[in-house]
Formats: sequence, C-alpha cells, structure tokens
Amino acid sequence: MIKELFRDAGGTKVTHKNRRRLLFVFFIIVLLFAALSIRLGWHMIIKGEDYAQRALNQQTNDSTVTAVRGEIIDSKGNALAVSATTNTIWVRTPTVRGNGETEAEIEKNAREEAAALAEILGSKEDDIYETITSKSTLIRVAKHVDDDTADKIRKADLPGIEVVDDVKRYYPMGSFASQIIGLTNDDGDGMTGLELYYNRRLSGLNGRWITSKDRNKNSLVYGTNKFYSAQDGYTIVSTIDIGIQYIVEEICQEWVVKSQSDRVTIIVMDPQTADVLAIAQSDEYDPNNPRAPRAGDEEKFEKMSNSEKVAYWNKMWRSFAFCDVYEPGSTFKLLTTAIALDAGAITTRDSFYCGGYQRVADRVIRCWNTGGHGTQSLAAAVGNSCNMAMVAIAQKMGKNTFYNGIEAFGLNKKTGVDYPGEAENMMYTRAQANIVEISTMSFGQGIALTPISLVTAVSALANGGYLLEPHLIKEIRDADSNVVESYGRTVKSVAITAQTASEMLDIMEYVVAEGGAGKAKIAGYRIGGKTGTANKPVAGGYSSDRDVFASFIGVAPIDDPKMVVLVVADTPKVKNNQGSNVGAPCAKEVMEAVLKYMNIQPKYTEAELKKLNSSKTTVPDLTGDDLEDVIGKVAGKHLEYVLSPAIEGESNPKIIVTDQYPKPGSEVSKGSTVTVYYELVDEEAENEAL
Repeated sequence: MIKELFRDAGGTKVTHKNRRRLLFVFFIIVLLFAALSIRLGWHMIIKGEDYAQRALNQQTNDSTVTAVRGEIIDSKGNALAVSATTNTIWVRTPTVRGNGETEAEIEKNAREEAAALAEILGSKEDDIYETITSKSTLIRVAKHVDDDTADKIRKADLPGIEVVDDVKRYYPMGSFASQIIGLTNDDGDGMTGLELYYNRRLSGLNGRWITSKDRNKNSLVYGTNKFYSAQDGYTIVSTIDIGIQYIVEEICQEWVVKSQSDRVTIIVMDPQTADVLAIAQSDEYDPNNPRAPRAGDEEKFEKMSNSEKVAYWNKMWRSFAFCDVYEPGSTFKLLTTAIALDAGAITTRDSFYCGGYQRVADRVIRCWNTGGHGTQSLAAAVGNSCNMAMVAIAQKMGKNTFYNGIEAFGLNKKTGVDYPGEAENMMYTRAQANIVEISTMSFGQGIALTPISLVTAVSALANGGYLLEPHLIKEIRDADSNVVESYGRTVKSVAITAQTASEMLDIMEYVVAEGGAGKAKIAGYRIGGKTGTANKPVAGGYSSDRDVFASFIGVAPIDDPKMVVLVVADTPKVKNNQGSNVGAPCAKEVMEAVLKYMNIQPKYTEAELKKLNSSKTTVPDLTGDDLEDVIGKVAGKHLEYVLSPAIEGESNPKIIVTDQYPKPGSEVSKGSTVTVYYELVDEEAENEAL
C-alpha cells in the first residue's frame, strides 16, 4: 500500500529522494493525529468532569442561604443572644480583572471601582483595590454592612461586586452574663460559653439557591432554578433567671470595689434541681465588642504584642466558676464533717479539743487560733472553723472512708456541667495520700476545686443528700417553639443519707447564728453557711495572709432550701480580708435580695421583731403646720423631711402643709424622709386681713 502512495497517477517515476520526503511527511501527519487524539482524550476523559463543573459554574449562580443562628434566652424567655439580619459584600475578582479591552483600561476601571466602593464603605481606596484585584476568585470585602450602605452598593452596580444577606450575632443586654453566654467569631461559630458548647444546635444548616445566568450574570427565566431552604438553629433556653442574674451582677460589682479585690465571683444554684440560676464575675466584657480592652487598660493594651493580646482576651473571656480551681479553705470543712457523720465515724454529740496545734507525723499543723479553742462540740468546732477538730475527724474516719466520701460527692472528677473547658479538680490520689495529706485536706488545704463543683457538692447537703448534675440549660426548642430536648433533675449518686443532710443543715445554721459567719444573718430567715479564708499555693509553701481567697457558701432558707450561694473574692485588700468580713456580708446581700425576688416572706422571731420595732418610729401629722412646726415634729421622731416642690433661694419660706407622704400614723424606719406638700402663704394679704 505504501508503494502505491509513491506511484504517479500518470506513470511518472518517483525518485528515491522524493519517496523519503513523502514518507517523512506521512509519519509527521500520523504523529500529529496521535497527539491530537491523546490531547482530545485528555480533555474529554480525564478533564471532562472538571470542564463540565466549570461550565456549570459559569452558567449557574449558586448562592448560600444563610441559616439564622438560634437564640439564647433566659428561663423567663428574655433574649440574651439573638441574630440580626445584616449584609456582607463579596467580590468576584475575575470579573474585575476582565473589565476592559486593554490592560490600561482594566487598570483604570478597577481604580475607579475601588474609589467608588471605598467612598461608600468609608474604607481606604488602596486596601479595596488590593482586595478586588487579588488572585483569589471570591473574597469578602466587608461584613456586617447596614441596609442603607448595602443599597448604595447595589445602586452603584459595580462589576463583580455582590451584596449577600447575612446574619450578625447580637447581645441585646451587652455584658450581662457574658461569661455564661460566650461569644461567636466572624463566621458566626461559637467561641466560648454556651455559644460554643451548643454551637451545633444553635448553628442550623445553610440552604442553597441555584439559578441559571447569562454571560452578564443576569438570571434567566428558563433553565435551572432550585431552592433549598435553610434550617434555622434551635433556641437554647437557659436556667439563668434574668432577675436573679441582675441582682448578683449588681452586688458583684459593688463588692469588688468594697473589698478591693482583684475579682469577685458569685454563683447561685437551685439545690433541688442543680439549675444554675445566676453566675456573675466582676471582670465582665461586652460580647458585642469582645476585643475591646477593659476600662483603664487601654494604654497597657496598645503596648501589648499580638500573643499578649490573645492571652489578655482569653483571660477576659474565661469563666473562673468553671475553668479554674482554687483551694476552698474552711468551706470544705462542711464536706469533711458530712462524710464523717455519714460514715458513723463521729456523731453530733461528740466533742473535740483544740490546743492551737498538733503534731502529725513529722509535721506540726496549726489552727488559725494559735491559742486554741479548748473543748468544743461538733457544731461549735465547725462554727469556730477549728482546724484541729477537722484533723481529729479525718484521722477518726481514715483515708479510705475520707476518699470514698470525696468520690460520693463527685469531687474526684468533673461535674459534667454543660459548659466548655470545665477544669479538673486537683488533689492527692488515694495512693499518694498519707496521714499528713488527709489531715490538711480535711480543712481545705492541699485540695483545689472548681467553684461549680463545690456548689454542687454543698447542694447535696441542702436537698436531702443527692448529688445532682449541674446544668445551664432547661430545654432546646425548634423554630416553631416545639421542645426538642428537655433537661431536668439528674441524680448522679446518693452522697449522704437524708439524716446526715439534715444534721449538716443544723450545723450550718449554727455557724451563721452563733459561729463565725454572723455577718450572713438575715432577720426573718433561717440562714446556714460557712466562711473560708485560704492562702494561695506558691513555690515552697503558701502565700501571705494578704494574698488569699476569701469566700462564703450558704444555704437559704434552711427550713426549705431554695438556693445555694457561693461568693469567692480573689485577693481582697481591705484590712480585714477574711471570708467572715468579705464573703459573708456579700452573700447576705445576695440571699436577702433573691429571697425577696422569690417572694419568700420573712418569719420573724420575737427577738427579731423587738429589735426591728426599736428602729421604727411613727410619722406625725403635719397637715396645717408651718415650716417651723414641721422641722420640730420630724426631728422629734428621728425623721427627715423634703419640700415638694423644692424652694430655692428662700431659706425660711412661709408655708402651710396641705399633704404629706407617708401618711400620719405610718410606721417607718428611723431616718426615713417625709415628703411635705404645701401652699405658700401670701404674707401681705394676711397682714391686710388682720
């Protein structure tokens, strides 16, 4: 066949040289066809799917339909975290880089577009230009843009610029309960607190909207048009009671100033359910602007390196109640006593001697009262916060009984509270502990607990002995307010018997009524509790008595416990920095306000009524009196007065009282103010009448 190719149709003889040339051309053509076949196969078979996807991308517009992040609300339905509709500006850079016939025209158009966009957004033109001409295909230009600005961008009709509906996380109450709620990042994902722990439930699922488009990216009437709706996130109903949280935050901020502490933390828990009703931390922040330094830290913050700023933010966002441990000091004596009573190692009728110190193995352990407490009952020993009594109790029950009790109260592991980053309690293992370790642990030294684990354990004393799982969430609801999940009372174990729990409540009441926690007394209510003053562990020993955790843990009311309150003040700098002088009065304010909020009426004893009545006085009748009579009468009743309306400039105006508040005969506290309503007397008219 090849020979035939070289034959001339007219019989012309083909030379050998021409034959070689034709053969060379033939093979070149064959090679070219082979290369083209391979290339075609590469594009059709190997790259076919990629090209099909590119074509689909060019011919369709695939937009994300953002799911609305679920709300976080308090137990009464008040919004703590919501999602507000906003706008995000995106740029498709290939469109910008292809907007023009020549490079000079493309550059000119891109500069003009950057200038227009920068003016609308109030940004730097060079920054916008760098963004819209970058090599990335799709870049976010601006986030959380308001509707007015977004409308201006739409009207400007800038090539490659797209305005997409978005959702911004918003915290309507600012710094309120900030460490509990947490915050989200720029993409709307939870970073801390409940926002992080329940991120999957809150986030929902994004939807998609796929439409066909022409070369100018305009939607076509025909072609693909599919809409996949977004599934909005669930609503999280927290256990936080906004009323109690407000009370606790106000008192927390008040006492961080009063006690001159580095930080004050307060927890309020319902012992019957382990619902966390409120948690306040004095070093709060605003999750709407979470990277702003606290007031007074601005100058220091500006000088920080990036790594130092990250550490500063993490500390600010961190919750001491869940994520840190501290030595509880004497508040732990309640649990030591409860474990020993429940094991039968001691009884409430036992007495204990304190000489101020005791040698244990090769150590001398001292009581805070170096002179000793002498012989004392169990209740008095707890009320006196006697270290020597606790050492005797620990030695009576022994290591195994002590550790069995610690485990029964759940102190050997995390509580399981629904909060991210819960810290592990720290203590000697059973194998590590000897007589010295259990002796010091008995009075709260050598053991470090999270505040939430201590509150949970003491709640078992208040609810009949049940160790419950603490939680911050009551239920989860869908977009139609249907309950998806519900979280109720969860019993983890029976820590002590009901009888032991009752005995411990009696002891706690004695500590407040007769012992060292007297500043927690509230007239009309039976209150129980225990103070604690714990030095901090430092290299080679413990800190000075000026660097302590001053605390108080209390139950109210003892006859029907509704709350357990823990106050922890970090390094109070007042002269008397003990738990009895810092923690107890702070907790008293919390319990008194919350009891009133819960509408739990006081029941006064005769002694309390007598004391209250001694501070009362009766409001006199001032009607028809002049100012001189008013001054004399209210002073005689230990009262103050104020004129309404106030009179300026004239120190002794001529008036006649027409009305007053409180009304005559009312019982009020001495020092109260009576509001006096009056008429001015026209002295000239009065003289003429005479």
